[in-house]
Amino acid sequence: MEKITPLYEMHKNSGGRMVPFAGYLMPVQYETGVIAEHMAVRKACGLFDVSHMGEITCEGPDALSILNHLLTNDFTNMFDWQARYSVMCYEDGGCVDDLIVYKVRKNHYFIVVNAANKDKDFAWMKEHERGDAVFTDISDAVAQIAVQGPKAKEILGRLLPEEEFPVKYYSAHFNVSIGGMKCAISKSGYTGSAGYELYMASSDAAAMWKLLLDTGKEDGLIPCGLGARDTLRLEAGMPLYGHEMDASISPLEAGLDFAVKMKKDDFIGKGALAAKEITRVRVGLKVTGRGIVREHMAVYQGDAQVGMTTSGTQAPYLGYPVAMALVGTDVSAVGTKLTADVRGRRVAVEVVPLPFYSETRKKS
Repeated sequence: MEKITPLYEMHKNSGGRMVPFAGYLMPVQYETGVIAEHMAVRKACGLFDVSHMGEITCEGPDALSILNHLLTNDFTNMFDWQARYSVMCYEDGGCVDDLIVYKVRKNHYFIVVNAANKDKDFAWMKEHERGDAVFTDISDAVAQIAVQGPKAKEILGRLLPEEEFPVKYYSAHFNVSIGGMKCAISKSGYTGSAGYELYMASSDAAAMWKLLLDTGKEDGLIPCGLGARDTLRLEAGMPLYGHEMDASISPLEAGLDFAVKMKKDDFIGKGALAAKEITRVRVGLKVTGRGIVREHMAVYQGDAQVGMTTSGTQAPYLGYPVAMALVGTDVSAVGTKLTADVRGRRVAVEVVPLPFYSETRKKS
């Protein structure tokens, strides 16, 4: 039986179409529709319930040592309230999950993991506890709301003084108050647009959601569902576990080498990653033929299959279809012409740089 987030009734009252996702009933879209929600995030602002995500703390004198052993990134030089993206690997180099680690203060870290992987991730972390540090799953006590889009700061600025906003991307303030509710605010998101993610007590989620919607109404703030969240992240070239990475795909194949610090003394999976030759990589594909390329579609060069798509859709803001794929390194150069098999019909595609969309580049 699916669980619900603290915002379930708010979604139903707003006309959200609820579907099962990662063990929860979540809104896939509202009456406005996926395209309108997507465009609101690109041009104004959208509000997302992300309370299904998992939150785990790591505390104790050996917390830093454990994280550096367990995760591919290096957390040694983080400042308080800084966030850092990482991958957690199996011994063979496959991905357990990707996640974000916040340093709250010395010996205290706050970790955000994917909803569908939360129990698996927590079990893996507990299995690898060592020394004087403990992982604790606090997911049920924490709600998360994302405010995403170019007007996000203007809207939140009516509720929060300027000095309490995090300045740097991937940083946070952990002790702020919005509408009398204690929360943390992070300059981050999963849409490719500017924005913030708020963490608060589950009991405050509904009041926070209503306050944000009321405050942003005049700026075009609307609630957005899973459908827009997926088209936005794909347009922004952001990987999703179970698509661009999984237990059979290494972070190096997924193009996440920026978060894999091979110069560290050791981490789980390092030996396997160092030993394995990279023969396939994640690329962006712009569809130049007629059709929309979805996930799990074979990619060809001539008559030879050279890869498989991992995600694909019509990109609402860009106005054309795009996909991500794992392809052989010999056909991964930007400008390479390939085809994708769409229900038995070959559709022309071209390798293009990722991300497809960025705030600085806009349409291309």
